[in-house]
Amino acid sequence: MKTLLAIGLLILSCTVCAAQQEKGVDQQNDRIRDSSTNRQPAVNGSKTDNGVGRGIDFGKGKTQQPPPIPNPYRFQAPNDVLTKAVQELMRDRKLILDDASSKPETGLLVSQPYTFTRGTVVTSSELFRFAEVPRTAQGNWTRGRYTLIVEVQPIDSSNTNVSVNARVEGRSDNVLGAEWLSLRSNGTAEEEFLVALITKITGTPPPGHEQDPQQ
Repeated sequence: MKTLLAIGLLILSCTVCAAQQEKGVDQQNDRIRDSSTNRQPAVNGSKTDNGVGRGIDFGKGKTQQPPPIPNPYRFQAPNDVLTKAVQELMRDRKLILDDASSKPETGLLVSQPYTFTRGTVVTSSELFRFAEVPRTAQGNWTRGRYTLIVEVQPIDSSNTNVSVNARVEGRSDNVLGAEWLSLRSNGTAEEEFLVALITKITGTPPPGHEQDPQQ
């Protein structure tokens, strides 16, 4: 009798253990199946720097180029107001009006040559910022200067066109001596002056030019 009872308890114990093991496997499989159904393909969660689903943004972090300023630029202001504003802006930017070449009564305002850089260390890079410097140009650049020619042209009693042109020159020192060479302006000096003039007349810089230099 005791032997039968012991055998029965042993069988019951083995059955319970098997059931528990089978239950544990089912729970693990359920977790695996549940995890696989909730995971979207080709998505690596918040980590996007490697592996499948890597996020790529070719434009992120690049400096946006501001839109170009029309030249001539049309102002909603009388020509006499623009003429006075141009003269004041030249003084503010340390540009001296060339009285011999200028005709303020007709809207022609010409500055004397303004030296914007000097020294062999920085002149080359500054010249490239303001002008198209030929690769064939020889010599040691030691100075850079430009002359601004501003024309104020009335359209009607309340609208005026203002055009700005720059003559850029670089001084080259070599074995033959020093000489000023004419370079083609790339439009930087003209645009900087127009942005400053727009800001002076309207009170705000044009869109995209809030951080323009020398304002």
